[in-house]
Amino acid sequence: RVRVRAAKLIAVLTAVTLLVTAGMWAWTGSTALGESAGRRPIVVTAKDFSEQVILGEIVAQALEAEGVAVEREFELGGDLCHRGLVSGQLDVYVEYTGTMDVAILKNTPLTDPRAVYERVAAAYASQFGLEIGKSLGYDNTYAILVRGDDARRLGLRTVSDAARYAPTWRAGFGQDFVSRADGYEGFSKAYGLRFREAPAEMELSLTYRALASGQVDIIAGNATDGLIETLGLVQLEDDRRYFPPYEAVPVFRREALEREPGLGRALDRIAGRITSAEMRRMNLAVDGEKRSPREVAAAFLATVPR
Repeated sequence: RVRVRAAKLIAVLTAVTLLVTAGMWAWTGSTALGESAGRRPIVVTAKDFSEQVILGEIVAQALEAEGVAVEREFELGGDLCHRGLVSGQLDVYVEYTGTMDVAILKNTPLTDPRAVYERVAAAYASQFGLEIGKSLGYDNTYAILVRGDDARRLGLRTVSDAARYAPTWRAGFGQDFVSRADGYEGFSKAYGLRFREAPAEMELSLTYRALASGQVDIIAGNATDGLIETLGLVQLEDDRRYFPPYEAVPVFRREALEREPGLGRALDRIAGRITSAEMRRMNLAVDGEKRSPREVAAAFLATVPR
């Protein structure tokens, strides 16, 4: 799926470049919003997991409520969202401050949320010409998870508690957690973790089911994932404060804001409005109840004043 999305983005970038070269940048389509010919829509993008698509829909629908024409380019893998903004072919998406700081800027992780936000905002403005908006209100940190039965039976409350049992356990981690600087390598060193075999590397969505079914004994999920409660999993406290903050913030191109002032109004409307519990409920609605991200986003926005 990632390869398909990557090919799709490359095709979009190529087509747009050809249009610019030929002097045909005007967007000639008509929309239900009554947009005038020759006006380019705001391109909203998102990564390839449920939470990101939900957030993409929230941003897109908030824009449409402001009368702004929107084009959606969702489920892009890797760093294609970031690269698309830098290249000018995408306009806005929601990213996480720790991801920007460590995975994109390659900085040494910090644990202070304000320091991370300020460092990221300054670097994105100077290096990429991109703006960072206000936090949406929650921190989607890594969640180190075990089965609820194990947590109760062994008295597990912190990651340090679990480290004592690691030599007899199997671990399963998503590809990002295995490869990132703020992921498995540093995490295992911080806690002195030694598992009975090398951790299984799998898609993040599969790690939850693998843990619940007993295929693995510990995973690194996302704190806002609705499956945590659905599957009876328990999040262990990061008692050594290894993980940096991952505040959800919109990232957008300056030119897009200048072109469409409604972008600023839409982002202001949703700033600080999403709690961790609210994001967990929305993720569960999509992943557990099989509702569409578009429907879930619309239900959320119906509760947010304009």
